[in-house]
Amino acid sequence: MADTDTDIQPAELPLSRYKVLDLSIARAGPVAVRLLADWGADVTRVDPPPAQDRGSVTGRRRGSDEQNLHRNKRSLCLDLKSPRGAEVLRQLIARSDVVVENFRADVKERLGLTYAQLQRINPRVILASISGFGQDGPYSDRPGVDQIVQGMCGLSSVTGEPGRGPVRVGIAISDTTAGMFLGQGILLALLHREHTGQGQWVHTSLIESMLNKLDFQGARYTVDGEVARQQGNAHPTLAPMGTYRARDGMVNIAATTARMWAGFCEALDARSLLADARYQEAASRLAHRAQLDADIDEITSRFDTAELVARLNPAGVPCGPIYDIGQAFEDAQVKHLAMTRPARHPVLGDIELLRSPINLSAVPHPPRFHLAGPDPGEQSDALLQELGYDDGAIAAMRAEGAVA
Repeated sequence: MADTDTDIQPAELPLSRYKVLDLSIARAGPVAVRLLADWGADVTRVDPPPAQDRGSVTGRRRGSDEQNLHRNKRSLCLDLKSPRGAEVLRQLIARSDVVVENFRADVKERLGLTYAQLQRINPRVILASISGFGQDGPYSDRPGVDQIVQGMCGLSSVTGEPGRGPVRVGIAISDTTAGMFLGQGILLALLHREHTGQGQWVHTSLIESMLNKLDFQGARYTVDGEVARQQGNAHPTLAPMGTYRARDGMVNIAATTARMWAGFCEALDARSLLADARYQEAASRLAHRAQLDADIDEITSRFDTAELVARLNPAGVPCGPIYDIGQAFEDAQVKHLAMTRPARHPVLGDIELLRSPINLSAVPHPPRFHLAGPDPGEQSDALLQELGYDDGAIAAMRAEGAVA
């Protein structure tokens, strides 16, 4: 059920008492931080000064992708390699509950960002790290990006049509999955600190996250020794479940249980299929799936998509249209769920961004994001003033390039 537009302030959100220092780049780390920022955490994002900024893989900060990643954060441009920049960083660490980073191990050491180094500054701090392949091991120094990990975790091998080669999933699934798992790990570490007073190092990687995400396909190998293969739009182990022809396009249908199968046949006047000996039992339906799918196509192609949806769902048979992304956001249920919220940007105006999918009965979603994605360094002066620097000190740091 969609929440009402209650005027919730950041200070009223569940994570408002926590300060988060976001040192991450690319996508996975910012996804983890976004989870915290959306639920009220006070996030300071450290961006490199313009002279050191080699560009973000997600595009310019005012683009849709970066706005969606970095809303509800404040930005400080800081040269971490300069003595004054390192001093500011230490002060930021001292006041932070969580520090999020995805640097290589040697870079962490050089910048003073290992967990042991952070503990000396702030014993209660939680260091949250994300990497491509883990913090140690033979691949720990390798660069890891989404597509490489999709291939190495086995996901590409089970995606796509049989015999047509591996296929990349159409979203940055390993980046976003690792980011979500790191966000969960941070919350676990905060809960642990509530009981013990201790900070800790929480970390995950793209490869660990995606091996976990394989779920039943992974367990088919670890438990049964079975290596899953591509099945296209068909379910790997259940039938009928897949994509079928409608008179006006394609439709997804799942009729895998005995009750669903009977409901499917009755709703579409296909009782001959129900009586077919090959389709009486689930195992037999799976064994004869190619012929079953052809027989179902012959039936479903007599109906428009809307009619299939209207007939099958009331019969207890899951059925849905296949949308493009624009159609998905315009769907009546998605509109009801209000999956977007506006953010006011000083240049772009009101922009619609995707809200958190988590719904809390005690804390409705705010009707708008309290901050749009900031330009790099947009809040540098304000953040430095919060640390106790006066105008003269800030001007001096700007003059020497430590701050921008």
